[in-house]
Amino acid sequence: MGEKRETFTYTYSAKEQEEIRKIRNKYAPPAKEETPMEQLRHLDESAAKGATAVSLIVGIISSLLLGVGMCCTMLPGWEPYFIPGIVIGTVGILGVIAAYPIYTRMVKRKRAKLAPEILRLADELMK
Repeated sequence: MGEKRETFTYTYSAKEQEEIRKIRNKYAPPAKEETPMEQLRHLDESAAKGATAVSLIVGIISSLLLGVGMCCTMLPGWEPYFIPGIVIGTVGILGVIAAYPIYTRMVKRKRAKLAPEILRLADELMK
């Protein structure tokens, strides 16, 4: 009459649970709405992303121009390219110098644009 069912249960460790959760989150549909804290973090991170990309591109291209200018001035047999090499190198130096001010100006503009929303979310969270 009284049938006994034997079951085996196993619980994973905390480390395995975290790994399972991470894998599951990769395949689960994204959450419908972000919490205010997630929105605040996202807005704060977005203030510097575009500026970082632009300043990196300017800096890399400018350093390559500087290298080309140096090659034109230093290689033997390239005497006709000496003056253009100096001009190209100077443009490269100016671009490298301009990369950081470009970054700071873009971040400042983006932060000014995002400030009202960030302040609203921060005030909402601090209540």
